[in-house]
Amino acid sequence: MQRLFCIYSILLVVITAFSSCYVNKNFTYFKTLNKDTTINAYVLNFAESKIKKNDLVAINVSSLNAEIDANFNNSSKVSLAVATANSQNSNPGYLVDEKGEINIHHLGYIKIEGLTLKELKLKLEKDLQPFMKEPIVSIQYLNKKVTVMGEFNNPHVMNMTEDQMPLLDVIVNSGELKENANVKDIIIIRDSGSKKIVKHVNLEDHSIFSSEWYYVKTNDIVYVKKDTKLINKEERRQQVQTTFSLLASLLSIGVVIVNLLIK
Repeated sequence: MQRLFCIYSILLVVITAFSSCYVNKNFTYFKTLNKDTTINAYVLNFAESKIKKNDLVAINVSSLNAEIDANFNNSSKVSLAVATANSQNSNPGYLVDEKGEINIHHLGYIKIEGLTLKELKLKLEKDLQPFMKEPIVSIQYLNKKVTVMGEFNNPHVMNMTEDQMPLLDVIVNSGELKENANVKDIIIIRDSGSKKIVKHVNLEDHSIFSSEWYYVKTNDIVYVKKDTKLINKEERRQQVQTTFSLLASLLSIGVVIVNLLIK
């Protein structure tokens, strides 16, 4: 009888240890960076994109006269409803027409197609000086986006204020990745004329810093799959744990029955 109790106790200890020693796997970004280092082949930011027809841009001006600022900033030719549907920014935007122009307060129709946001900012600050004292212009896109799908905590269509964004920024702004995400195989789908380019990115490898795919571009799709190997491993662990628990229960019942028979 004492031997049965000993066996039962040992089995319980094994089951408890098996259950408690398991730790959920947390993936690690840039696992190949083992020590302090310098990455010499870092990809610099791409050249700024040029404004195109049908782009929607938000233009906000501040100067030393708040009343004039308000008149300017409320003069957009695109409704507020359209602007907020395309951006988290509540300011209305200017739609670039088929001539590459926008109709802007004080200045009338001006051609902005082919300019970068920085070039447009400098142009407007100069052109508005006769009407406003020390104008400061801020500009951002309202119709740039990237689609984030799969094992993100917040999959969604993300608005971008520029034509591109670092992949890490996209991940952080999407609530980070879930624990079962396959960080070794992040898929980026990009339009390139009449075809789509599919790239597989491994975020455990620091070589992403020297890759052109470090930057996500407008209209890209970022898709993260589940780590099926990790999921299968967890399912097997649960099956083994269930089996041990069942055996322990059966042994416990057997010990009780033997104890009753002996009495």
